[in-house]
Amino acid sequence: MGLFERAGDRLEGRGRTILYALAGVVAALILFFVYQWWSDRRADGARLALGKAIQTAGAPVVTGTPMPGQTGPTFPSERERAQKAVEEFQKVQQQYGSPYNELARYFAATHLLVVEREKGLAELDQLSKSGNDEVAVRARFALAQAREADGKLDEAAALYQELLKDQGKHIPESTVNFRLASIYEKQGKQNEAVEILFRIVEDSRKAAQAKEAKPEREPALVSAAAENLQKLSPERYAKLPAAPVPPRRGLGGLGGGGFPGL
Repeated sequence: MGLFERAGDRLEGRGRTILYALAGVVAALILFFVYQWWSDRRADGARLALGKAIQTAGAPVVTGTPMPGQTGPTFPSERERAQKAVEEFQKVQQQYGSPYNELARYFAATHLLVVEREKGLAELDQLSKSGNDEVAVRARFALAQAREADGKLDEAAALYQELLKDQGKHIPESTVNFRLASIYEKQGKQNEAVEILFRIVEDSRKAAQAKEAKPEREPALVSAAAENLQKLSPERYAKLPAAPVPPRRGLGGLGGGGFPGL
């Protein structure tokens, strides 16, 4: 009781100040919750707009009569689809803030490669220096692929080598290495290509063997790497660990195969 009395003495005459302080706290809380509500609404709108743009980018190209039951947009050519996708992504870029505007700018740049290639390359080059690490890495990877497609193999190789230093691993290391091996193969650096392909397959198969779970089908990229390695160097291919063999599935859910009653 003595504690409450002393507190009452100290606060005596300060009732108005306390009320103002409490009102300020309540107002700040209201503003916080209103901002959260508005922010969530904006994020939902951004995700919907980005999803719509991605749907446009993935719409089928139909040159003849559409297939029966076809729903959603279609385009007569890849160029027209890319142009529409660029427009949709640019709308998201202009209307919403980070991180959606940067993602939208990245997607728009990749589709600009079809419509205005030099402009798309310039956009990707700028995005490769973005403060958003994921966007920067993905833009660098897209730029490397574009340089590779243009036959600028040295530039592409330098970009892939830089991507291997990415600490966040936004692009799987095996994917980058597979593209780098392809570059070396085109440059006539067969030994370098062979070593990279061997390491991709060996690491994947050793990891699969270390798992206690049932073996699964080998990833498509690893299978492609093994196939390329076999063509380039049958000797090195023969030294690979055995590929995991997934269990065979029985017919009709019987597990061991066969038909009822047989």
